[in-house]
Amino acid sequence: MTALPRGETPGSPAADDDAVVAPPSADVPAPSAGDGTETEGGAPGSAGAGDTEPAPGTGGPAEATDGGTDDAADGEPAGAADGTTDDGPDGADDSDVPDDSSDGTTDDEPAEAAKDTADGAGTGADAAPAQLSEAEAELAAQRELRERIEKRKAEKAGPIAAGGKLSGKAADLLAAVRAVESGEQSATSFFDSPAPAAPRRTAPEPAPARPRAPEPARAPQSASPQAVAATAAVLAEGGAPAALAGPAAEALGAQAADALRVDPWQLLAVPGLRPEQADGFARALLGAECGPDDERRTAALVGWLLERAALRGHTALDASEVRAALAERSVTDPDAAVQHAVAEGVVLVFQDDGQEGQDHDGQGAGASAESGEEPGADAERAGQEPVQVLLGLDRYALAEESLADGLARLVNACEKDADWTEAASAASSPSAAELIRAVAAHGLVAHTGGEAARAEPAALITAARALGLRALGATHSADGRRRLAAATGDPEAAVTLAGLLSGKQGPGRDEEGAVAVDLLVVLDAPQLDVETAAILVESLADGTRLVLSGDPGVLGSAGAGRVFADVLAARACPQIVSRTPDPGPIGELVSGIGIGELNQVEAPGKEVVIVPVRDAGEAVHRTVQLVADSVPRAIGVPSSDTQVITVGHGGSAGTRALNAALKQRLNPGPGRFGGFDPGDRVVHVPAPGRAEPGVVVSADAEGLHLDCAGTEVVVAQERVESSVRHGWALSAHQAAGMRWPAVVVVLPGDAAQGLSRSWVYTAFSRGERHLSVVHGVDQALPRAVAQPPAQDRTTRLRTLLETPAR
Repeated sequence: MTALPRGETPGSPAADDDAVVAPPSADVPAPSAGDGTETEGGAPGSAGAGDTEPAPGTGGPAEATDGGTDDAADGEPAGAADGTTDDGPDGADDSDVPDDSSDGTTDDEPAEAAKDTADGAGTGADAAPAQLSEAEAELAAQRELRERIEKRKAEKAGPIAAGGKLSGKAADLLAAVRAVESGEQSATSFFDSPAPAAPRRTAPEPAPARPRAPEPARAPQSASPQAVAATAAVLAEGGAPAALAGPAAEALGAQAADALRVDPWQLLAVPGLRPEQADGFARALLGAECGPDDERRTAALVGWLLERAALRGHTALDASEVRAALAERSVTDPDAAVQHAVAEGVVLVFQDDGQEGQDHDGQGAGASAESGEEPGADAERAGQEPVQVLLGLDRYALAEESLADGLARLVNACEKDADWTEAASAASSPSAAELIRAVAAHGLVAHTGGEAARAEPAALITAARALGLRALGATHSADGRRRLAAATGDPEAAVTLAGLLSGKQGPGRDEEGAVAVDLLVVLDAPQLDVETAAILVESLADGTRLVLSGDPGVLGSAGAGRVFADVLAARACPQIVSRTPDPGPIGELVSGIGIGELNQVEAPGKEVVIVPVRDAGEAVHRTVQLVADSVPRAIGVPSSDTQVITVGHGGSAGTRALNAALKQRLNPGPGRFGGFDPGDRVVHVPAPGRAEPGVVVSADAEGLHLDCAGTEVVVAQERVESSVRHGWALSAHQAAGMRWPAVVVVLPGDAAQGLSRSWVYTAFSRGERHLSVVHGVDQALPRAVAQPPAQDRTTRLRTLLETPAR
């Protein structure tokens, strides 16, 4: 392994300038909205001479102080309050910036926020009679809390129905899951529609499906003016700004005002709000009636911790982690707090065997308040391995259970004796032939490989369509769709996954509501989050074949879950490993990174160039020089086809600083359309985890008009600030699933802690013809590549997939 040239010593990132800071008062603030190419040799490990002196006026703004290296979800709009690394959800893959908090989150804790927490800790004592000491008052509060818990336990005649507050379809689905787990119903009955609905077809006929008319994209539902006004009045009573009224009403519904008056900590449902701010609001609203162990507070904190964990990709958390995080937030009895949250249906409890670990009084979540024993203590005393107890939110628990059962349904309902021998023998490569044979005999197949291996799913789709089957490929991005359509030679054979599920693309639904396909190949499968995957699998009829294809070395999904990795780890289906390597110097470099080696590669055509820099200012200057001048002149790739990728949104060489410098050089203007001008390269984020590159066309009363890969998109004025940002520079999560002729990867010194093998692998593999690395992290890069990938997310899907085989 050869290290890259020495550069700037990694520095410590500063605080994220987008963090929501809570003041010491009770007010709750609103949430924030020489060119190296020609002179430098071509491989890691070789430094070139090149111009290293920044030219005046070209270094771009360096005022940003947020050293956080990306927002919490990929493509998260500007103004997010997190200081997490590369869009956060990739835990170990994107090593987080050092965290001052110990609650399991990735934000830096402001000093003011810590002061609020300390204030909250003393509230209970303030409520005690004057003649009692602080310790006596605290003990009295604990006794009262325990009495209330015991009283609630005694009132419960039977087992606690976790998720009891659900209603409608969610309640029906939870009841069905419980019935299957208890053995009252078979797994098949979980999916069968009750009479008189017709059962799904096991072998859909290749008849033309009824096309679904494309639907316009729906804007987020806004709360009624009356609800917003009522919410604003309650917020004003608690000293919170009126700007929170709209988000609070949207998050809590029409009865938001009443809900906040009864339980002020429900304000944590508003994205970007932190416990310190909710504590200040509650103190102003309730006065001495509230304290750090208020059951309303502890329940809200448990839910908030799990929601924050979901932003980092977890679908569940170990109960001990939750208790530790509660203790850090001044909760004196974390065990009782977790038990109360379970009793109230805020969270569900699971053991490591996939079964619910909740008993009649909810103590499956943690130790007894009196005994203080850890879960699984009895098993440990008996010489057995202690049972891991996980806490999870309803939405992710149901999604994982639905997905696991849905995948099992596809495996069992598939026709196993299909003869595709002739199609396999005509395949273009041995790996493609192996894939075709596997799909002919199985309902679910996993396929792994790099960029060149995408030709194999394309060959499968072409062969299946030649057999008369309705075969379709779904990709993560519009760029991936374009590449798949070119590989198959049939534009109708490729869709984006979002377009397929929305009905805007693809064949539509059949008469039973299922997607009208016989074979669906999902490319870029690592980008599948658990909720999207569950919806997709439920949309497939019995007998449909599903192929999950992707590169396991890239970063995971922006949403919660690690679907592709869990399917591979559980060995729930045949796995076809491509033997088609990525060609050229870039392919050789990336292949080495995938096995933990940062090798030198021969690059006679300047396919790979290293540009050493001393500091972040020089990194910005050299990046602008490469994009605007060097790459177009020496490589022949225009600036419009060159993409910059950096570790984070914040910092002096993050996406914000780089985009500002690149705009000044490539498309200067006053930003008269909400900060944008016609011709600006942008990225549109219609939903968390989805990034659609585009170009600004114009703006009018309707909103900002964009051209996204040939599709006109109109972003309403009120949505521009939260869903559109400049796109000359992207994070690696935003770039996943897309490729460009040339890529410039920027590694400033303060980004060293955000590097991981998966991040480097993803960023370096985005270039088709050319890769420039603006390198200032010294030995942090080879160390990150050599570090083995770790299980960075806590999920239950693998266990659920493995359980039937036990």
